[in-house]
Amino acid sequence: MTAAVLSPLLEVQGLSAWYGAAQVLFGVDLQVARGEVVALMGRNGAGKSTTLKAIVGLEVRRHVQPGGQLRFLGRDIARSAPYQVARMGLGYVPEDRRIFTDLSVLDNLEVGRQGARHWPDGSAAPHWTPERLFALFPNLGEMPHRPGGRMSGGEQQMLTVARTLMGQPLLVLLDEPSEGVAPLIVEQMARTIRQLKAQGVSVLLSEQNLHFAEAVADRAYVLEKGQIRHHSSMAALVADPAVRRQYLGV
Repeated sequence: MTAAVLSPLLEVQGLSAWYGAAQVLFGVDLQVARGEVVALMGRNGAGKSTTLKAIVGLEVRRHVQPGGQLRFLGRDIARSAPYQVARMGLGYVPEDRRIFTDLSVLDNLEVGRQGARHWPDGSAAPHWTPERLFALFPNLGEMPHRPGGRMSGGEQQMLTVARTLMGQPLLVLLDEPSEGVAPLIVEQMARTIRQLKAQGVSVLLSEQNLHFAEAVADRAYVLEKGQIRHHSSMAALVADPAVRRQYLGV
């Protein structure tokens, strides 16, 4: 089953990527529309995290095949640096968090602060402040002055997401949000993604946890060996045991 996407915020066609001489992605195609949550799924080593890094231009050498495209808000970002796409409203939450361990929660949030944004139609996009983020992540609100290095892994994960939201993104690339954190944190992450969607923010998440993806995603792309092998609604993927066994091992 193939799901259509209208008016995409992010358009990726023919995206390849390398770590040094080793090619990891081979002509990846995907799209994400406004207010849509899309899961990028696959086994370990399939190329999920690399896809997100290639989109933002981080740590990999990327190339768009002739006739392909890498566009955000209709603008070509294939040669843009990570800070340039961040300023356009493309947020990235890395799997390894990368918080500033010596800075407080509040100071970490200030590092990510950007100005208010508008959607292409001129309407105001959601505007995030520390106060709004503390309502979204009550645990952070209880420790605004705690250094990042004195927080649990789950709390650091929340802080990384909150810091990215301070950049006022229109689309968030979220790498393995359920990996290695407690079940309560996983559920809070799911609630956060649903709240972002309700406010029109798009999310492209790299994920192995089928149950987590099912709880939040509208559509799914499945990667294997750096290529998209399956694309459908999330419900259709969950209902297709043959595809799940072949590409996800579940």
